[in-house]
Amino acid sequence: MGRFREVSSSDDGESGIDISPLIDCVFILLIFFIVTTVFVEETGVEVDKPQAASASQLEKNSILIALTPEGEVVYGGKEIGISGVQSLVKRMLQQEDLPVIVQADRLAQAGLLVRIIDEAKLGGATKVSVATASGKG
Repeated sequence: MGRFREVSSSDDGESGIDISPLIDCVFILLIFFIVTTVFVEETGVEVDKPQAASASQLEKNSILIALTPEGEVVYGGKEIGISGVQSLVKRMLQQEDLPVIVQADRLAQAGLLVRIIDEAKLGGATKVSVATASGKG
């Protein structure tokens, strides 16, 4: 019959699984998701939006303008006033055609809301919408 040979192994160096390609892959995925994420700009003030039966979802990329009960017109946390709406819309529409969404408080004056919509249309906006509360309650 055959003879069995004893094999001795010398573990001078440590052997293991190389995880550096896995780390590289995770970092590449992280960078990809950060770059492709769409950031939604909020208006910076809290408004109590009215309910609407005909509410529908709009695109995430839009120009959000808020109208407070005190009559302040806010964009990006800063009070821009009604006179600043037209220039803001013109500047934002130079990059791409975005819809304008006005978040008017339930207690805001309807006349101011109409003036904001008018200023947005004069600024070149083709789509102007009024934000309402979604759902019941």
